Amino acid sequence: MEGFWSVFCGESGCSESGTKPCSYDFKFLIDPSTCINHLFISCFDVLLLIMLLVIMIHKSSLKPFEGLTQVQRYSNLQLVSATVNAALGLLHLFLGISVLEEKLRKSQTLLPLNLWLLEFFQGLTWLLVGLTISLKLKKQLPRTWLRLFSILIFLVSGVFCALSLFYAINSRELSLKVALDVLSFPGAILLLLCTYKESKYRDTDREIDESLYTPLNGESNKNDSISYVNVTLFANAGFFSKMSFWWLNPLMKRGKEKTLQDEDVPKLREEDRAESCYLLFLDHLNKQKQKDSSSQPSILRTIILCHWREILISGFFALLKVLALSSGPLLLNSFILVAEGNESFKYEGFVLAISLFLMKILESLSQRQWYFRSRLIGVKVRSLLTAAIYRKQLRLSNSARLMHSAGEIMNYVAVDAYRIGEFPYWFHQTWTTSFQLCISLVLLYHAVGLATVATLVVIVITVLCNTPLAKLQHKFQTKLMVAQDERLRASSEALVNMKVLKLYAWETNFKNVIEGLRNVELKWLSAVQLRKAYNTFLFWSSPVLVSAASFGACYFLDVPLHANNVFTFVATLRLVQEPIRTIPDVIGVVIQAKVAFTRIVKFLEAPELQNANVSKRCFNDNMRGSISIKYADFSWEDNVPKPTLRKINLEVRLGQKVAICGEVGSGKSTLLAAILKEVPCTQGTIDVYGKFAYVSQTAWIQTGTIRENILFGSAMDAEKYQETLHRSSLVKDLELFPHGDLTEIGERGVNLSGGQKQRIQLARALYQNADIYLLDDPFSAVDAQTATNLFTEYIMEGLAGKTVLLVTHQVDFLPAFDSVLLMSDGEIIQSAPYHHLLISSQEFQDLVNAHKETAGSDRLVDATSSHRHSNCAVEIRKTYVEKEKQFEASKGDQLIKQEEREQGDQGFKPYLQYLNQNKGYLYFSVASLCNLVFVIGLILQNSWMAANVDNPQLLNSLFHAPMSFYDSTPLGRILTRVSSDLSIADLDLPFIFLFVVAATMSCYASLTVLAVVTWQVLFVSIPMIYFAFRLQKYYFASAKELMRMNGTTKSFVANHLAESVAGAVTIRAFEEEDRFFAKNLELIDVNASPFFHSFAANEWLIQRLETVSAVVLASAALCMVVLPPGTFTSVERLNQYMHIPSEAPEVIEGSRPPVNWPVAGRVEIDKLQ
Repeated sequence: MEGFWSVFCGESGCSESGTKPCSYDFKFLIDPSTCINHLFISCFDVLLLIMLLVIMIHKSSLKPFEGLTQVQRYSNLQLVSATVNAALGLLHLFLGISVLEEKLRKSQTLLPLNLWLLEFFQGLTWLLVGLTISLKLKKQLPRTWLRLFSILIFLVSGVFCALSLFYAINSRELSLKVALDVLSFPGAILLLLCTYKESKYRDTDREIDESLYTPLNGESNKNDSISYVNVTLFANAGFFSKMSFWWLNPLMKRGKEKTLQDEDVPKLREEDRAESCYLLFLDHLNKQKQKDSSSQPSILRTIILCHWREILISGFFALLKVLALSSGPLLLNSFILVAEGNESFKYEGFVLAISLFLMKILESLSQRQWYFRSRLIGVKVRSLLTAAIYRKQLRLSNSARLMHSAGEIMNYVAVDAYRIGEFPYWFHQTWTTSFQLCISLVLLYHAVGLATVATLVVIVITVLCNTPLAKLQHKFQTKLMVAQDERLRASSEALVNMKVLKLYAWETNFKNVIEGLRNVELKWLSAVQLRKAYNTFLFWSSPVLVSAASFGACYFLDVPLHANNVFTFVATLRLVQEPIRTIPDVIGVVIQAKVAFTRIVKFLEAPELQNANVSKRCFNDNMRGSISIKYADFSWEDNVPKPTLRKINLEVRLGQKVAICGEVGSGKSTLLAAILKEVPCTQGTIDVYGKFAYVSQTAWIQTGTIRENILFGSAMDAEKYQETLHRSSLVKDLELFPHGDLTEIGERGVNLSGGQKQRIQLARALYQNADIYLLDDPFSAVDAQTATNLFTEYIMEGLAGKTVLLVTHQVDFLPAFDSVLLMSDGEIIQSAPYHHLLISSQEFQDLVNAHKETAGSDRLVDATSSHRHSNCAVEIRKTYVEKEKQFEASKGDQLIKQEEREQGDQGFKPYLQYLNQNKGYLYFSVASLCNLVFVIGLILQNSWMAANVDNPQLLNSLFHAPMSFYDSTPLGRILTRVSSDLSIADLDLPFIFLFVVAATMSCYASLTVLAVVTWQVLFVSIPMIYFAFRLQKYYFASAKELMRMNGTTKSFVANHLAESVAGAVTIRAFEEEDRFFAKNLELIDVNASPFFHSFAANEWLIQRLETVSAVVLASAALCMVVLPPGTFTSVERLNQYMHIPSEAPEVIEGSRPPVNWPVAGRVEIDKLQ
């Protein structure tokens, strides 16, 4: 062994200077000048080279080289990585050659081998392995080996980079070897990034080959060429473009030149879209179910598995940010030593200045990428959760629907999914806070020794004091979310039925009920915000206590305080302050996310519509159109002694027309629901063959044109469409509409009569050309003449040859049916043709006689075909063409208007509107004064709650709005105001608003102190402040419009969800779940795109301010943009609905009726238009 050491290390010792003896001690291993350190690195390099050689030989023997078939193109990242690593390899080789030449010149021997042989091995490793990984020179190299090589190089380079830095700082010696060790780490990072991108591309190819990504609707492929035209430039951006947000420049420039519109905002990348995120989520969820089918898979674990790569990358940038930030006190200590004349080498001051600049650049780049990538993860998580919630509500069982109302489901999407989407932004704060505190304590110990114990004690006491507050906050947050659900449920019911409330003059009573629920919500909101204020006060005061305790401990322990350790101590305390002050925000976000996630998981795990006794719809041509129910019981609820339907036996063959009649509550509609599989079958069997068409008793109409409601996703067939309009008795109605069948219907068909809604439903069913038609009393909303026309034209002719089950109370039509089912108390008491039933059943006779007495007619409808006008089709076609031309000429004159949003820079208007609510100015002044005292004295920091939005004013405005407002405004637009916008104003704005004030005060106070101490700083600060304001204005032009678009597109998602919840039965009956889900995914992406570009623009601005500004001025510029402008778009949107033009007052004193009014009932119509 001694001979080996003498050959490799020489006789003088294990260090280059020969002063250190050979030893296996760990401290010599970490010293970059020792021989054992050189030996370790050389062995690692040789191992990598041997592994690479063996793999290449093995692969070449298995698959002979076939030559290049095409020219390979390299990305910017690959070229940069290859250049950097090749340069590192050459530097190592040149250093080795120079060392070898010097040895040969001085001693005429190659011994010792350690230094020059090490550099040769290092140079070969960086050249061969680096170029192989960067440029994929051997494409047959397995991905596993690529990852292994890059990870090993990254870990070893990182360790030796840190050791070399530590050695250089402590020994105050800087050699070329140490510099190369430090520079090797960025090269290793580039290799790791190249491997990751290669892995990502291969994964994408594999997913496409295995058809993992399949469009949910069959029409996706035809739009592929269009969908990729306006995809965000982030999709194809290179490494440096992504790091600098250069890809966002064209959008920012366009926003400065003109007001951004929806079509100006690019679409998301394919992997960031809702469909891709949801399919990936399902893929991982199914894998978990296959591994353990006995237990319910964890949704949280599934989400983490979906995004573990992105989480690790963002975590890596978070780690870099903390390390770069923590280098500040060390550099400051070195600066002070240089200022005292203790230079380690010449020009050390310049090296330190450049190092400080580079560390600040690294800190800025890493923090911006950390925040941006975390936000992107949040967008993807929010999208997949919104999609999962929508998909779940289409499958929700009846018992689960009782537990989760439409308002609560809206809250899950608008509030809970939003809170969970914000959590990834804070996720890495949960561990970086502790990590930064640990580093700070180590630095403090290095500066002041045992006095650090006092700092640790104060921090521990602070955290312990917060523990009971955190538990209370979790409890109050849960209560707050329940109160929000109750308020939103009542608000939703009132808004949906506003016409009824106004007709009965019940607005005041319902408004009072909602105000009472809002007061309960405000009680819990106050509790949550007060605990948050206590947390803020506690943790913002603790840095002052830490400073006092530490200096006091230094005094009592007689720790010497010199310039270098005092300034290091003060700078390190600044590192302590940031994580401590972040703790209350992290706690609050974690609690909110936990509560929201618990609620969503409970909903996603709710029971679904499942029925083992119902056969899947079969499309066997021999059985198509038939229904068979044998000895079946059906029940809406589980475990009840008396089922809703009992002992049901029913056989319906193809082409039969069956009428279902009975008293109210006898189970007629439930029987149709049972055939649709909406009611669980608890006993017996039910077999259904063919495709359904369903017309519900209460008409379900979508927001859109009449044509869209009739086609219902089917392709347009002009002849078939015209025939459908005629048989549904809609021709004359369409002539009265301003745009014919292209007239937009208000939400829930508010601008249609009840009969028109039902006939549109009938037309929708007829156009689908189904096998089985389930019609639930469709004639109840039309007059007798129209009902007769519909029966002959629609039922008897249009549905000739189809299987029809019709629920009706009109016995006039019963003789034309093949069979009549008489139901009573959930049972079919008799089934027979009309005349046979009339003779044999007393109950049926009573039903018919009661109808005749009510209707005053004994006639029965003749089932023969009525004469059709020969020119009907020509008239319909003429009307169809003329109305379409008129519609093109006047598209904007429709009932449903495009949602309004503010234009341009509103200045301080939304901020003043926010402060104008509920004594906002008073609370804001008190809180600002407290912050001012904190800045001046550094003693007290107490953030009071700002004002809550004055919900009674919003309610008054909504309840006093005329019906024309509700006719032309989709429910989703209103619900987003009273749910997500109001939640942001309640929970987020108060503390963000005051934080901006506090940070701004602190910034300008620092500038003032600097100007007093060193007035020359004004020559730099004034131009930089001017530049910051100009850059801010350039940013706001695009950012505000992007956040306004985010607000308006959020309404599309809410409106579509509200419609789908109301029409879930119809959607399932027509088997249109996939089409509606695909529409939902599209709307999610439309909403996510402006939000994505909005937070990217925020990082774009901050990075430029941090890059071009000095440290102090960068802090000032950051304070100007700490509050994202988009936050106050919620105030703008709420304010829009606080000033709706009101209808006439409820009470007009001069027009009050007499006390005994009304004497007689009479309605007078005068010049109605």
